[in-house]
Amino acid sequence: MEWSLESVREMVAGGMQSIRECEICAFAIAMCVLLLFMWYCYRVGREHGSSPLRGRYLAGPGRLGGVVGGFMSSDCRGRGKGKHGSLLEEQNGFAFCQSSECFRCTSAGESLNQRLYHSLQDYAKRYTWSGMGRVHKGVRDQGRYLNSRPTIQRPEVFFLPDLPSAPFFSREVQRHDVELLEQSFPALLAEFESIYHQPPARSGSSLPPGWKANSTPRGQWWTYYLVNQGTPLVLNVRRCPRAWRVLGQLRTFIANNVFGNACFSVLTPGALITEHYGPTNVRLRCHLGLRVPPSCELVVGGEPQCWSEGSCLLFDDSFLHRAFHEGGTEDGPRVVFMVDLWHPNVAAAERQALDYIFTPGRLEDKEGK
Repeated sequence: MEWSLESVREMVAGGMQSIRECEICAFAIAMCVLLLFMWYCYRVGREHGSSPLRGRYLAGPGRLGGVVGGFMSSDCRGRGKGKHGSLLEEQNGFAFCQSSECFRCTSAGESLNQRLYHSLQDYAKRYTWSGMGRVHKGVRDQGRYLNSRPTIQRPEVFFLPDLPSAPFFSREVQRHDVELLEQSFPALLAEFESIYHQPPARSGSSLPPGWKANSTPRGQWWTYYLVNQGTPLVLNVRRCPRAWRVLGQLRTFIANNVFGNACFSVLTPGALITEHYGPTNVRLRCHLGLRVPPSCELVVGGEPQCWSEGSCLLFDDSFLHRAFHEGGTEDGPRVVFMVDLWHPNVAAAERQALDYIFTPGRLEDKEGK
């Protein structure tokens, strides 16, 4: 190639033309990006302003409104008394309550949908949206998740998407808390004996103070709650200081929201708890066996397991599950200490947000009180 002044001019002119064309392309790309950003802001603002949960979250009467899946929650048995006693109904051999004290049995409908989403918005304004992707997705599309779940796993209240699911979990997933509970076995057993063998709370009752009888198709199922739906029962806690101390040492106990419970649970010989679902998949229910006679079994998601004295069973109670004690009177009751722990794959930021959203009393309909 021969270099000359004319060839240099042509090269410079061509370069300038290319730069001008690139500027036009860059400007067009920038405008497209700006328009897409403005469209995204519009959509997000519209979602936050009008609550996309309208008509989707907990759709239908089978969820929180009225009945909880046709089954009275084990978290609220015994609460449907007094002025709400007339609301007790029977289905599949079980009574369920509609007590205003019970989060899972509270009349909900669209107002709860809005309060749930507004609570998430309030949390994000106070703290951050960072790490809230799954929680936001779960809250926004809750109705779709709940209604489209397979029958083997169908939580009644809240489903967090993208959590690993299995009926039973290895003790290793919450190793610290499992080992602490198992080390506390003698103390918890002794404390159970002390509250179980007290004289009846009142004449005509067979139950010692603090115990609740749950409705079952046959046999007896009694519970003694230290924490019920995130609320400590002060009198029961005072009678069980060692159990309360153990709860305070657990790292993953759900202590601050309505999905957290801790109790002694007793099944008498011949008792049956028929199939039902828990309220959420964000927790694992832990059973520490205190007294386990033969012929007792827990079936979760179609998988049977047997309790063992001094050992813990971890299971996801959002799966369909049932329990029974088919032993004889001479075998005595089956007794477990039950604690709700966080699912190991729920991140710390998500736990904090769920504690805020599901703080006891936060989602109550104040206008209906």
